[in-house]
Amino acid sequence: MMLTWLDVLKFAAKGLPEPPEKVIKTEEEWKDILPDDVYYITRKKGTERPHSSDMCTSFEPGLYACACCDQKLFDSTTKFDSGTGWPSFTQPVDINAVTYHKDYSFGMTRVETLCSVCDAHLGHVFQDGPPPGGLRYCINALALKKVTQNIQKIIVGGGCFWCTEAVFQRIKGVISVKSGYAGGHVSKPTYQEVVSGMTGHAEVVEITYDADVISLDTILTIHMTSHDPTTLNRQGADKGTQYRSIILYSHKDQKEVMEKVISEVQSSYDDPIVTEIQELKVFYEAEGYHQNYYNQNSSKNPYCSFVISPKIQKLKDKWTSWLKEDVVQ
Repeated sequence: MMLTWLDVLKFAAKGLPEPPEKVIKTEEEWKDILPDDVYYITRKKGTERPHSSDMCTSFEPGLYACACCDQKLFDSTTKFDSGTGWPSFTQPVDINAVTYHKDYSFGMTRVETLCSVCDAHLGHVFQDGPPPGGLRYCINALALKKVTQNIQKIIVGGGCFWCTEAVFQRIKGVISVKSGYAGGHVSKPTYQEVVSGMTGHAEVVEITYDADVISLDTILTIHMTSHDPTTLNRQGADKGTQYRSIILYSHKDQKEVMEKVISEVQSSYDDPIVTEIQELKVFYEAEGYHQNYYNQNSSKNPYCSFVISPKIQKLKDKWTSWLKEDVVQ
């Protein structure tokens, strides 16, 4: 879900969904374990001087975590140079990673941002950020710590994106999965336009993963064996170019891995693999109600029971060693 200013105002007024956990310490305990400058910023709601950190101009891949409790807060892919002198982001890493409080200090009306796990003061969020969300999370560098990870992204499609999303949400090393559209010619397509088959776009997912945990080779092999890559413009009862098997690459190295995996997997199928390999032009994130679909609707939508659940069971049978611990039963 991409947050907007209206979402921020709603959360500031009514609160967020439950955080992943809570870390509670006394002020004396925080003072004992934190450097003085970090304690001042995070526990006393201080503000560091603008342009006082190299973090403002550093854009290497990785995640940024809370300096107090290590809760992951922001992804470097959402970081941008706002020119303000403080690290700036367009979105938090998860909807429940950051909490929001109305702040009336210094004669101003602002929205304060805090770590949802330990309530550390991070900074503020403003509505003057870049599109499409329009948010600018203005964060104190001292409230953050860089998490060293080899973060990579790949975009794949294999029929309905609800299915593909559900599969990769359960794989070790996968940090996030976003459903969306790619491979076509229409700018900013809607779901209704894509399912018409007239946009050229396929239903795809953007997989963000830790390449130190799982390789692109493994991700693509899982993809090629969790759907039927031999049926042209179709997966089961879902028919149309929007349901085609497709992998989109951002650079030459990814393309070479794709070609290698397809060649290796071909022996597992009697019919020729028709998976399309295409250079990625742009990925359009799908509407909010399509995100995390199976997890939220597995008991509500018969499609989930009859189509997606068997895929999950097949995944458990074939890729047990690559399943996240909470998936293995």
